[in-house]
Amino acid sequence: MFYFAYGSNLDKKQMKERCPECRPVTTVILPNYKLIFSGWSRKWRGGVATIQPFQGDKVKGALYEIKEKDLAKLDVYEGHPGNYARINVRVFDEEGKAFDAFTYVKTGKIEISRPSTEYVDSMKRGYHDWGIT
Repeated sequence: MFYFAYGSNLDKKQMKERCPECRPVTTVILPNYKLIFSGWSRKWRGGVATIQPFQGDKVKGALYEIKEKDLAKLDVYEGHPGNYARINVRVFDEEGKAFDAFTYVKTGKIEISRPSTEYVDSMKRGYHDWGIT
C-alpha cells in the first residue's frame, strides 16, 4: 500500500524508524489541497502539519510503500484514530502518473498555529531527502 507523506514523515530517517520495512517510491503532488499547521503537539512543542481541501492549490510530498504490519505502527505515531484520521487520496508524480494512497488529516476543530523550529527542521530534512523545492 502507498502512504502519502507531507509533514515530518518526509524525513526518511524518521520514517525508517517508524516503519522499518517502508520503501521510498517517488515525489508526488496532491492537487486541490493546501498544507497548514494546526493544534499543539507536546512532542514538537508547536503546531503540526495537516492538509485541507483547497481548490487550485497543491501539496508537495512523497510516496512510501509500506507493509500492512507497519500500518499499525504508523497509526500510533500519527494518533489514529483520535487526533488524525486516515483518508484515501490520489496523488501524481512529475510525469502525471496517478497513485492511490492514504494519508492522515487532523480531526476536530482546526485552529491554525505556529510550528516549532524542530518540526520545521524535520520537514526541511525531508524536503532535502526527496529533492523537493
